[in-house]
Amino acid sequence: MTPHLLLVATANAHKTEEIQAMLAPLGWQVEDLRAHPQLTSPEEDGDTFEANARIKAEAASAALPGRWVLADDSGLEVDALGGAPGVISARYAGVGASNADNRQHLLRELAALAQGKRDGGSARFRCCMAIAREGRTEAVFSGSVEGRILREEQGGGGFGYDPLFVPEGYEDSFGILPAEVKNALSHRAKALAQAVEWLAARLA
Repeated sequence: MTPHLLLVATANAHKTEEIQAMLAPLGWQVEDLRAHPQLTSPEEDGDTFEANARIKAEAASAALPGRWVLADDSGLEVDALGGAPGVISARYAGVGASNADNRQHLLRELAALAQGKRDGGSARFRCCMAIAREGRTEAVFSGSVEGRILREEQGGGGFGYDPLFVPEGYEDSFGILPAEVKNALSHRAKALAQAVEWLAARLA
């Protein structure tokens, strides 16, 4: 096994692709839970991004002894909604909701609060990553990107709430901005940069 093989504790292909794109230039090979269908996903019942990241990383690393496992939990915080959807970003419109369902639910919630306003105000994507081995969390890292929420979708790129989020300093949403721009700015990229530096120091 190459020391540059990392398991990402997710079955979300879009998330894995983002992480692989960031790590590939550094010589890392990434796989996710789709390569290990025998593993069951733990219940993400934490009330913070960090708690859920730890739950996922520890469960997968306990089931795969000797493997370095990275898990993240991330979501959108909209100030006008008191930080919602937050840790329930992936199921904001209900259990089993699609990305489109969640975006539409968010727009309805904002419409009820902000009649006549041009956008949904300030917001941020936040990410927390945990690295675990042998069922124990070894390190935790976090990152965020500030921006604003649109009142209608812009572009079809990215995933999740990307078509509604415009990062600070830009006029286009993550649904339009090229992947290399998003990957350089994103909450996940900031957390991942710290995680990679930590791993590199231990696998050198």
